[in-house]
Amino acid sequence: MTQTATAPTAAPPVVTRKPIGKWSREAWLRRAPLMPALLFTILVTQIPFLLTVFYSFQSWNLVRPGSRHFVGLRNYVEVFADSQFRGAMFNTVLLTVVCVLVAMLLGLGLALLLDRQFLGRGVVRTLLITPFLILPAAGALLWKTTMFDPTYGLLNFAFGTRIDWLSQFPLASVMAQVIWQWTPFMMLLILAGLQAQSKEVLEAAAVDGAGRWRTFASITLPQLGRYLQLAVLLGAIYIVNSFDAIYLMTQGGPGTASTNLPFYIYQRAFEGFDVGQSSAMGVIVVVLTLIVATFALRLMFRTFGVSEVR
Repeated sequence: MTQTATAPTAAPPVVTRKPIGKWSREAWLRRAPLMPALLFTILVTQIPFLLTVFYSFQSWNLVRPGSRHFVGLRNYVEVFADSQFRGAMFNTVLLTVVCVLVAMLLGLGLALLLDRQFLGRGVVRTLLITPFLILPAAGALLWKTTMFDPTYGLLNFAFGTRIDWLSQFPLASVMAQVIWQWTPFMMLLILAGLQAQSKEVLEAAAVDGAGRWRTFASITLPQLGRYLQLAVLLGAIYIVNSFDAIYLMTQGGPGTASTNLPFYIYQRAFEGFDVGQSSAMGVIVVVLTLIVATFALRLMFRTFGVSEVR
């Protein structure tokens, strides 16, 4: 009589868990040095934002004492029905997209040039970084008085014209100044990506007979993908809030030709004294910016291989 041998059943894996109290203490000790910075950030950002949300439901004009009262969502309805607000939103999107793309392309070209060895590369790199180190207000005044002045400006001197650039091409003039200021930032990020390339891979491509364009398209550009995405994300977050150049160069004019959302909110709050509608505009801008930044961050995390933020 034969006996059938049965395979031994594997014991279920033993799952060890850390005590909840111990994990909490370790977590708090690890995060304790960050608490002052977190509390300061909440104090200077989140509390003012909550007050802005509260004011956005109020009808309150500072030049009319006693006019403050609750109106619900009426401010938001009036904001979306405002043609000037829609025009300012269009100018904001156009300014951000054009400036980010042009600055990124110029930064890519300059980074490719600086990635090569030549005499005086350190001096050239320092000079190219200088525009980013200048204060935005000083840069705007510099371009207004030395580049775009209709009588003594360098552009009219170079082209032999008598054009009032800030009046005839206001938004394009602001774009030129913003691109000049942010191109060095793009260049630095892309240059870091170029210098992080594996030299062995580039040498192997050269041995295999790949030309410069083929090497750039097949090896360098895919390597720079994450750096380009980071440059676009950071550049868009900062450029969408551009205020100095518009305030100092064009004052949003002529009319509203160069008005963007930050400047329009400033006009309604500090020139029109309309706290309710300006607060509603600010909330709308913050919400739209958070939506765009959330999608961009998810794309970036996927590109960098970050599955979870702890």
